[in-house]
Amino acid sequence: MASQHEARNGLAGLRILLGVSGGIAAYKACELVRRLRDAGAEVRVVLTANAARFVTPLTFQALSGQPVRSGLWDEAAEAAMGHLELAHWAQHIVIAPASADVIARLAHGFATDLLTTLCLASEAPLAIAPAMNLRMWAHAATQANVAVLRSRGAVFLGPAEGRMAEPESGPGRLLEPHDIVAGLTALYGPKRLAGKRVLVSAGPTYEDIDPVRFIGNRSSGRMGFAVAQAAAEQGANVQLVAGPVHLTTPPGVARVDVRSAREMREAVMARAEGSDIYIGAAAVGDFRPHEIAPHKLKKNGGALTLSLDENPDILAGVAALARRPFVVGFAAETQNIETYARAKLERKKLDLIAANRVGEGHGFDACENEILLISRDGIERFARADKLALARQLVARIAEKAQAKNEGRGTGSESRRKLVPVRARTRTR
Repeated sequence: MASQHEARNGLAGLRILLGVSGGIAAYKACELVRRLRDAGAEVRVVLTANAARFVTPLTFQALSGQPVRSGLWDEAAEAAMGHLELAHWAQHIVIAPASADVIARLAHGFATDLLTTLCLASEAPLAIAPAMNLRMWAHAATQANVAVLRSRGAVFLGPAEGRMAEPESGPGRLLEPHDIVAGLTALYGPKRLAGKRVLVSAGPTYEDIDPVRFIGNRSSGRMGFAVAQAAAEQGANVQLVAGPVHLTTPPGVARVDVRSAREMREAVMARAEGSDIYIGAAAVGDFRPHEIAPHKLKKNGGALTLSLDENPDILAGVAALARRPFVVGFAAETQNIETYARAKLERKKLDLIAANRVGEGHGFDACENEILLISRDGIERFARADKLALARQLVARIAEKAQAKNEGRGTGSESRRKLVPVRARTRTR
């Protein structure tokens, strides 16, 4: 999470119009107003009619210090075309929570209430933080509307995954207010990686056994893609080498798709010397079959023995380059996380290593993660959080460490102490 000082650099003086739509998550918008104001932003609030059923305009007026608008037919405000005045005033429009209904109306250009009218009448950038039932979020109509809005430049913050107000769990929860502020800060804050070339590898690798079978792992690629997005938000020129995953390429990121470990190594090594930072977030397979059968292998009533060869070590290869970038590795472990990660850091001569537990709902194929960031002289703990929020914290620290090394200050004097873990927060939709 960005520090208060960093947030002020990005949001201080920014005029934010906060739209609140109906849903149980509307109560979180109260804390969001407070956090935005703490970050230095000026906030005005517009409620939909359904949002006002959950939280009163008076609450938001007290928190924002500004009158709250909720309808197009406020005679006093509209005598001077107040909705157009608000549209011109806003430097950024944030809708949190954004219901499926509001997202649909925005995608189709409807102006049926004050909030949607303001969005049509304003040229301000739009950020949308969705909150809805997991099936509503996954519905093809909602996803099509999201794609339309993204194509027009809208930024989506979330949703997060977890327990809903109803007894279900999945993607659709509103991001926590501090994560929304961190996302906005990434858009407006100082660009720590401006002008830097960042290379990221992400996802699993697959090693073919025959034309229909392969050896692989459970990596979803979400963490690596989140790191690539966070680096792009910080102004970097980002190249992403992706294993076989079904994820959308982050905005502003150049993507290269590969399948096997050798293909990934070839793509990474071709770009590594021209990069300032390499972040190896991919879960590269350690072994591959010695031979690939030309046809599908058939059962013969007995055991099948595969001879496996060791795959090339991409991280160590990048770290050994004469013109090497700042090298950050990942370590996915099921036990002895810190011990194994530190040994990997030393053995492969990395600058940093991000270690996390995998298995039993941790790490792989999950929307949240937690990380130990280890250097040769310190360790920092990042508490469990949404992977994009975590990636933003991680990229900020990597930028700081890389700059310190370039300036001849090692990995930064602050890493010589144990840092206090970021507090975990209770999360509800």
